[in-house]
Amino acid sequence: MRTEEIIRHVDHTLLGQTAGWEEIRKLCDEALEYHTASVCIPPSYVSRVKEYVGDKIAVCTVIGFPNGYNTTKIKAAETEDAVRNGADEIDMVINLGWVKDREFDSVENEIKAVKAAAGDKILKVIIETCFLTEEEKIQLCGIVTRAGADYIKTSTGFGGAGATFDDIRLFAEHVGSNVKIKAAGGISTFEDAERFLELGADRLGTSRIIKLVKGADGKW
Repeated sequence: MRTEEIIRHVDHTLLGQTAGWEEIRKLCDEALEYHTASVCIPPSYVSRVKEYVGDKIAVCTVIGFPNGYNTTKIKAAETEDAVRNGADEIDMVINLGWVKDREFDSVENEIKAVKAAAGDKILKVIIETCFLTEEEKIQLCGIVTRAGADYIKTSTGFGGAGATFDDIRLFAEHVGSNVKIKAAGGISTFEDAERFLELGADRLGTSRIIKLVKGADGKW
């Protein structure tokens, strides 16, 4: 798989707590130069980023991030605000406490509420696999499918671990045909990125792939 093809699947991401505008602007410039799928940035920068990049690249932001325990009303309001500010894609974090309490209907209803708030924008649902059992992951594949989300996503990058090959295999076996897969967290080599895509991922949440390309003077 050519490097250009891998990059087209990358959500070029910067979500660190101390990220300032110059870092965000640099992220956008890199995404535009290398033609990534999107930039994924904090909600407070959505309007400024949208003004900066226009329609030249998709703007993605995060909701209920990174812990997921905001109320549904707040997550829906965050989503509506992000869309008003120009977000094209929404990555929401589920309520993991509800998963552990087996309140699966509540999880599904919340995803539906955020999807309604997102309207025709892409919704990716972060289930934070490092905290889940295999049975919980399978349950969530069904929930995400029934709720009408566009993607299931492995991780925030702020949990105990990121994406694994086994999780992508599991997702591919259990999500509906209408749901795509995003691997995120810890993707640090071209070889890993290619393997995630081969296993069924459609998006990769990472900043490291572009750093590797730039380290090679942008030549592939």
